[in-house]
Amino acid sequence: MAFHAEGLVAIIVFYLAILAVGIWAAWKTKNTGSEGDRSEAIIVGGRDIGLLVGGFTMTATWVGGGYINGTAEAVYVPGYGLAWAQAPIGYSLSLVLGGLFFAKPMRSKGYVTMLDPFQQLYGKRMGGLLFIPALMGEMFWAAAIFSALGATISVIIDINVNISVIISALIATMYTLVGGLYSVAYTDVVQLFCIFLGLWISVPFAMSHPAVTDIGLTAVHQVHQAPWLGSINSLDIYTWLDNFLLLTLGGIPWQAYFQRVLSSSSATYAQVLSFLAAFGCLVMALPAVLIGAIGASTAWNETEYGVPDPMTKKEADMILPIVLQYLCPVYISFFGLGAVSAAVMSSADSSILSASSMFARNIYQLSFRQNASDREIVWVMRITVFLFGASATAMALLASSVYGLWYLSSDLVYIIIFPQLLCVLFIKGTNTYGAIAGYLFGLVLRITGGEPYLYLQPLIYYPGCYPDENNIYIQRFPFKTLAMLTSFFTNIIVSYLAKYLFESGTLPPKLDFLDAVVARYSREHMDKATLVKSDNIVLNELAPVNPRHSLTLSSTFTNKEAFNYVDSSPELSNTEDN
Repeated sequence: MAFHAEGLVAIIVFYLAILAVGIWAAWKTKNTGSEGDRSEAIIVGGRDIGLLVGGFTMTATWVGGGYINGTAEAVYVPGYGLAWAQAPIGYSLSLVLGGLFFAKPMRSKGYVTMLDPFQQLYGKRMGGLLFIPALMGEMFWAAAIFSALGATISVIIDINVNISVIISALIATMYTLVGGLYSVAYTDVVQLFCIFLGLWISVPFAMSHPAVTDIGLTAVHQVHQAPWLGSINSLDIYTWLDNFLLLTLGGIPWQAYFQRVLSSSSATYAQVLSFLAAFGCLVMALPAVLIGAIGASTAWNETEYGVPDPMTKKEADMILPIVLQYLCPVYISFFGLGAVSAAVMSSADSSILSASSMFARNIYQLSFRQNASDREIVWVMRITVFLFGASATAMALLASSVYGLWYLSSDLVYIIIFPQLLCVLFIKGTNTYGAIAGYLFGLVLRITGGEPYLYLQPLIYYPGCYPDENNIYIQRFPFKTLAMLTSFFTNIIVSYLAKYLFESGTLPPKLDFLDAVVARYSREHMDKATLVKSDNIVLNELAPVNPRHSLTLSSTFTNKEAFNYVDSSPELSNTEDN
């Protein structure tokens, strides 16, 4: 394949434009937030992200390189087809459910990150434990899409994969570093526009290529391969449901999602943003579905690609850039490449910012340096943006099974964080003992189920499992959902059991080493009258005082929005935020 100077120039121009928008957004909003809350402004954008920008940035976070490439691949692969392209419907339903049930309680209580309610209810230790799967999910996802971008660029313009990955990561890290959520949000608007325009321009050219059969015919009839509509074998129904639930429910507890929810100007806006993004995800999946169908309808021996076809060459995961390269004019393929690059960067920057936000606030600030100044937190965020960006780049370049690691970590988000989020928001009475027990049970059940992408043999062989070509057993039983439900009910049962044992006197208070039942009960029932009767405080000490601008674990969650919240109308909430 020849080196394409025009393609390289097009990519450079596109990257410089994205970088310029990111730096402009950072400059435009550099004075947002007072001296005392600059870190919060970087994490949640001053809570003034409007509907237009918010809808674009939330959609762009989901419509990433994995979303676009993965949807096209699923439609193309014989035997799977559109029936197995679950991401568009799964993620759209995830956003709808998030808007209906999770956006309003999270936004109305004024949290800053997804981990805040966990640390508020379960303590800093549990927050640290939940940070691990959340961090793994964000980091491995960023690494996986950087890896996909490098391969995509190398297919079309034939430059070194490592160089393309490093440059892409540097651009995304740089504008995230200087502008935080503002830069990410404004660049998402440009990137989503490029994705939409670039892919839709490519589709008519690819569809009109002489080697492409009518996709309406190949949808239901076998021409070059099995029909691209696909089918679900009766033996695979439970696997399909397990994966669908993982996408739908496991797509909710991500910091990248809640960062947009918490940055919206009101609780109602947070819900509307979720619904807009759900619609956007469906619309943005359409060109990827069509490109996958075109790939399945192409006689590849009649193109410059030649024989064998991409499936035989084990290049099915690259079907989208292959279609752009061999079925479109050169200038169109370069424009489509810009769309794919935009898709990757729009997800990668979100993941890097999400990981650094959780670390700076929930680990560094709330666990170790509760009295740290706001300036210190801002610098911690900047340093971790760079470190996490560099780590994701290194994994993309060095790890041979980045996608396998991401699949496993996304499973842990579904199995561990989702049931914990349900409990902390909707189940009254859960405590740290139940949370730890649920965490461990879910983790053990997931790991013992095996992972083919990492060549991990299962320790528990569920009904219907079978060996693949590498003699690694594949589970047909929906064991991931079983692990999630086990984690959920374990949390509830152990929490109520611990509460009963301590409150009934069966266990002495000194055994409440996590201060999750006895000490918490005492704090909840300690009022001013009790304090006065104890003779250790005088009445004038109860007079209201101006609080220090310190950030203790308890005061950091005392947000005026949580107490003043009456109505979720935009007008009221905008007043509260100010």
